[in-house]
Amino acid sequence: MPQKDELVFLPLGGSGEIGMNFNAYGFGPRHDRRWIIVDCGVLFGREASTPGVDVIMPDIRYLTEQRGQVLGIIATHAHEDHIGAIALLWPMLKCPVYATPFTASLIEGKLEEEGLQGKVKVKRVAVGGNLVLGPFTLDFISITHSILEPNLLAIRTPLGVIAHTGDWKLDPDPLLGEVTDASAIQKLGDEGVLATVCDSTNALTPGHSGSEARVRDSLVDVIGTLKGRVAVTAFASNVARLDSVARAAKAHGRHIALVGRSMHKIVAAARETGYLKDFPATFDEVEAAELPPRKVLYLCTGSQGEPRAALARIASDNHPFVHLTKGDAVIFSSRIIPGNELPIFELQNKLAGLGVEVLTEQDHFVHVSGHPCRDELEQMYRWTRPAIAIPVHGELRHLTEHARLAKSLQVPHALVPANGQLWRLAPGEPDLIDEVPSGRIHRDGFVLVAEGEGLAKSRRALGHAGLIAITLVLDGKGRVAAEPAILMEGIPAPVHEAVRDAVEGMIATQKRGDSDGLAEAVRRAARRAAADSWGKKPVCRVSVIEI
Repeated sequence: MPQKDELVFLPLGGSGEIGMNFNAYGFGPRHDRRWIIVDCGVLFGREASTPGVDVIMPDIRYLTEQRGQVLGIIATHAHEDHIGAIALLWPMLKCPVYATPFTASLIEGKLEEEGLQGKVKVKRVAVGGNLVLGPFTLDFISITHSILEPNLLAIRTPLGVIAHTGDWKLDPDPLLGEVTDASAIQKLGDEGVLATVCDSTNALTPGHSGSEARVRDSLVDVIGTLKGRVAVTAFASNVARLDSVARAAKAHGRHIALVGRSMHKIVAAARETGYLKDFPATFDEVEAAELPPRKVLYLCTGSQGEPRAALARIASDNHPFVHLTKGDAVIFSSRIIPGNELPIFELQNKLAGLGVEVLTEQDHFVHVSGHPCRDELEQMYRWTRPAIAIPVHGELRHLTEHARLAKSLQVPHALVPANGQLWRLAPGEPDLIDEVPSGRIHRDGFVLVAEGEGLAKSRRALGHAGLIAITLVLDGKGRVAAEPAILMEGIPAPVHEAVRDAVEGMIATQKRGDSDGLAEAVRRAARRAAADSWGKKPVCRVSVIEI
């Protein structure tokens, strides 16, 4: 007897965390589903928890095993946590990629960086356009966010309609790009929505997120009060914000200089796709350095304290061309992403140490969020009226509160998904039908490694207590034939003598012939000596050479 078709939802990233968004929808009988992937993003590694790791991506092995059934990746918008993993994970999927023009332009740039230009089919969908992939019909509905061309995806299937919001807010005056197509979303609700899969970032925040137009007016006012050099740091992807800064600079006779690779890439992509037509000509960093302080404004990357970004180099006073000093000011036209508090505060303190005035959203109106607060979430549910609410893009507390809000708005069912959970969606209560392999993949230099391989743990141990490397040379009868070679990295000098004495003492007491036993005894003696004299246990490695 043939199996019935099912509509299923599978998050592999972005549920229980902010970032690394990866959601898949499957349609068909259990053993013959067709899949689409909505967004394919990254998290960025942090030195404290994942030293040496550049980016973190979802483990997608469950779908790679079915890659012949994957019809495409659809990007809702161009933020890194939605497109940053496409170029890195595409070789495992080898499916077409679909996006509106601005998003497609940035994806193509990433593919070129990875040597994949010409190999990946990136198909541009018109703003407000549609797409048919097997049993899925998708309408791209314009919505507002802190980037150009964000889309709510109306995903139609024979078993129901999904409203997948992507990242969004309700901004009546976004300055650049389309306004939210409220009538299209309302018509979707009138048609009947099975599930609304919705951004949860600000589910704990009351009220409304605010408008970019008000930020523009405030930036003009704030920049007008400053007399020295001004640097503004913001998310480079917020093209409307970059345009506002440029207009504020022009209003006060300042020239713009872009500082940081991402700034140049975003501005180029925006111009290439028809935006920023009135953006002023920019000065390069060398030209800007020659201008009087009151005539220059730097637009810098690094608002989150990223150690290799432009602003971090400026704050450390080691940027080759941009130097700030007493009388200058830096405006953080951004919010603190949770988890980035320490590097941002360290960056701001370094700037203050240079005599630079630091202005933030805490003391000036220089930023609004790109995500919906509670009033906006309520409006979305009034429009879509789904049978099921599925909060995504948020930590567990955000998802839980979002689900509670949806239930209070009379949504019949609200589930709190976790990465790797496979849910069957139906007008009745949704069912958790499976838990598939999931997790994280680290990009370590040029290499992709599974999170569980322990590299980050080993590096944290090295960073905490250093390394002792010992080489023993034994003759053919297992006797020590030379002085042990002992290398200590990250170990305080007073500890060295204690370690050497312990190693030499252990060698003198061991019987010959058991090289493995000798190596282990020496390793233990060295770690014990370090712990007794220092209070820490370094990583210790012993190798044996037999001659």
